[in-house]
Amino acid sequence: MKKLKNILYLIGLYFKVNLASAMEYRSSFLMQAFGMALSNATFVFYWWIAFSQIGGRIGGYDFKDVMFIWALTSSAFGASNILFANMFRITTIIVTGELDTFLLQPKDVLISLLCSRTALSTWGDLLYGFVLMALTHGNDGMVWLMFLLGIVIGGLLMTAISVTAHTFTFYFGDASLIGDIALEFIINFCIYPEGIYRGFVRAMMLSVIPASFIVHIPLKLARSFQPGLLLILLAFAALYCFIAYKFFYHGLKKYESGNLIITRM
Repeated sequence: MKKLKNILYLIGLYFKVNLASAMEYRSSFLMQAFGMALSNATFVFYWWIAFSQIGGRIGGYDFKDVMFIWALTSSAFGASNILFANMFRITTIIVTGELDTFLLQPKDVLISLLCSRTALSTWGDLLYGFVLMALTHGNDGMVWLMFLLGIVIGGLLMTAISVTAHTFTFYFGDASLIGDIALEFIINFCIYPEGIYRGFVRAMMLSVIPASFIVHIPLKLARSFQPGLLLILLAFAALYCFIAYKFFYHGLKKYESGNLIITRM
C-alpha cells in the first residue's frame, strides 16, 4: 500500500511539472489540443451518416452507444498520454541507453520513465470525450460514472499494453514496430460495436487484447449496472497492469547499460 501511495505521489508530481511546462507555450498547447479535438469530431459525422442510412442498430449498438465507446476511447487515450506519454518511446529509451538516466534516480524506474514526458495534443482527445458525452448523454448519472471509471481503467490498460509490447525490446531487440502496432490495434477494436466480432476475435478481446474491458464492459455497466461485472472489470484491470509492471522489471534484468553520463534532476 505504501508503494502504491508513493507511485501515485510520483505521478502527481510529474503531472504538475509537465503541466507547468506546457503552460509556458500556451498558444501551442491550445492549438494542438483544439486540432486534435477537431480531427476526432469528423468521425461523429461519419457515424451519424451511417446510422441515418442503416437505421436501428449496428452490432447491437445504437448511435448513443457508439458515441459512448468513441468518447471513452478518446478520453482514455488522452489521459494515458497526458500522464504517461513516454509509453510510445520505451523502445527508443532502451535502445539508445537513455534508460540509464532513470536507473540513476531513487524512484520507480518504470513510473519515472512513463511520466517524464507529456503530449500536449492529447488534451484535445481527453476534452473531446467529455464534450461528446455531454452532447449525446446529457446528465445521465450512471453513464457518466461509468465513463469516468472507464477513463481510469482504459488509460491504465492502454499504458499497460504499450509497456508490455515495448518490453519485448529487452528480449529480442528493437520492438518499436510491435509497440506502435499494439496500441493502434487495440484502439481499432475499441471504436467499433462489440457485436461485429465473433469467436476467436471475441475471446482475444476479453484476454490478450482487452478492448472489451476498456470500453465495452463499461458500456454494459452504464446500460445496466451489475456489481459482479464491475468487480470483474476492476480485478482484470489490476491484474493486467500488475503483469505488465512485473514483465517490464523482469526484462530490465537483461538490460545492458548504454554508458550515458547524463543525469536527470
